[in-house]
Amino acid sequence: MNAINQKHMENGVRIMDPATTYIDDTVEIAADVMIYPGCIIEGTCKIESGAIIGPYSHLKDTTIGKEATVRQSVLVSAVIGSGTNVGPFAYLRPGAVVGNNCRIGNFVEIKNAIIGDNTAMAHLAYIGDADVGSNVNYSCGAITANYDGKKKHRTKIADGAFIGCNSVLIAPVEVAEGAFIAAGSTIDKYVPEYSLGIARERQTIKENWVREKEASQ
Repeated sequence: MNAINQKHMENGVRIMDPATTYIDDTVEIAADVMIYPGCIIEGTCKIESGAIIGPYSHLKDTTIGKEATVRQSVLVSAVIGSGTNVGPFAYLRPGAVVGNNCRIGNFVEIKNAIIGDNTAMAHLAYIGDADVGSNVNYSCGAITANYDGKKKHRTKIADGAFIGCNSVLIAPVEVAEGAFIAAGSTIDKYVPEYSLGIARERQTIKENWVREKEASQ
């Protein structure tokens, strides 16, 4: 391990704490990459110049583009584009392909999904078996329901779409270019271009419900 780390450092890689950093001899790392303490980088990983691998990240068979940043995250068989930020605490599973200048934030899980350039998934979201365009906003709590109990199905989200908080996209389903999904909606039908998809009941207020419940006990 020490010899491998030393070789990378001689080639211009900054490993802040070689004693706590594990790198396989199959890994390719360009010059000007910074690797923080506690990282595990194994398999056929390739890290391009200017990338930053933050502390305690675990990368396996993953490609990291130029000037990308990964912080405290797990990436397995994933591809990360240039200038993209991942983490902290993201989980990218096999088949995750993320474009350039994206934001994949804390507690986001991506599996077998293609994400276009400049798309943001800032926090607390799941997207699996999906094709997502560029400039999409995928809000917190949103998920793709990709498994019907027997088969996996894909979700398609076109360029410029906005997926509101706590939405459920039940695959197979398509959200067209520029469409909005209202927060809290469960969507199982096609949403046309530049339209608003809403699938939720209207709010109901039952006045004095708490007092009546307490009085009946």
